[in-house]
Amino acid sequence: MVNRNAYLLAIALAAAAGCASAPSRFYTLASTATPADAPAATYAVLVGPVSVPASVDRPEFVVQVAPNRVEVDEFNRWASPLNDGIARAVAGDLALLLGTSDVAVAPLANFNPAYRVTINVQRFESIQNEAVLIDAVWAVHRTAGGQTQSGRTVAREALHGEGFDALAAAHSRALAALSADIAAAIRAASGNVP
Repeated sequence: MVNRNAYLLAIALAAAAGCASAPSRFYTLASTATPADAPAATYAVLVGPVSVPASVDRPEFVVQVAPNRVEVDEFNRWASPLNDGIARAVAGDLALLLGTSDVAVAPLANFNPAYRVTINVQRFESIQNEAVLIDAVWAVHRTAGGQTQSGRTVAREALHGEGFDALAAAHSRALAALSADIAAAIRAASGNVP
């Protein structure tokens, strides 16, 4: 009887161990731009909408593991929808690059921007143990007069370290490069070129 009870206990413990799963980890994108040595902007900027490819428009990290193969990691996730995280990181970068706190993320009521930035991310790639790539088409719309200036930024950032922390940090650096191109277009449109 003792052997049978020990056997049943061992099976129960093995089943309980099999049900345990790894804890989920959540990541954010950060503003990493370096403030510019230029006069502070006196105009407001609204960032959004931002669109992302359907293949990465999900909470989980999508990691490229071979030229034509990706893996979706269930336990490493973005803390917010990717389009929102990108908009917030770019807005933070633009605030630093333009030297103004008048940068917000759309939609926002009672905010009258001089410029509105839209971003269409064509590629948002996380290449395991190597690099990240962001390819985005963007437009800067001047509210008064309706003029638009558009551009394309392709930013590739090597990983500094391993794992998902390094992927999120590299994506943040790539977004800072995108933000620098957008900030230059806004300054040029405003006649405030350093």
